[in-house]
Amino acid sequence: MRASMRSEPIDPAGIEWTRVSPRYLLVRVVGWAAATAGFTVLACVPLLLRLTDLWRTVPAALAWSLPAAVVLVAAVRGALMWRQVRAIGYAERNEDLLIRSGVLFQRTMVVPYGRMQYVDIAVGPVERALGLCTVKLHTASTETNAVIPGVPALEGARLREQLSARGEARLAGL
Repeated sequence: MRASMRSEPIDPAGIEWTRVSPRYLLVRVVGWAAATAGFTVLACVPLLLRLTDLWRTVPAALAWSLPAAVVLVAAVRGALMWRQVRAIGYAERNEDLLIRSGVLFQRTMVVPYGRMQYVDIAVGPVERALGLCTVKLHTASTETNAVIPGVPALEGARLREQLSARGEARLAGL
């Protein structure tokens, strides 16, 4: 899905970014909801223990502060989630692949085709149900975290083949 993304100061000039699928937001929401539910249950343990005689000395405000903090953090994460998904994009150039992400902390990564060792596609259960995948690029550097989540499955397969072919062509020239 080609879409013009607003150019940021850290982006190279004249790049046409490809955004990830808007359905990826649902993948993120499902993960966010599960994590929020789990952390909220754990944060409520002091409230439940306060009902016993041993924990009656814990002030109610202190027992309520942990669940309140979890809910507050979850609300902020939930409010930013749609913008985070819209900020993810990639661009194929002649010599390299650009990957961008982030709203508050923006990141634009350049992965030269000649440095790619292999391209991996991962699919979780929610992604599979929505017809999405995650493309992972592996390079010689252990520091490289080149991941493009939320790619439609057909585009992911095309991207894997295209990037693998370009990577092999660049390695052959070395």
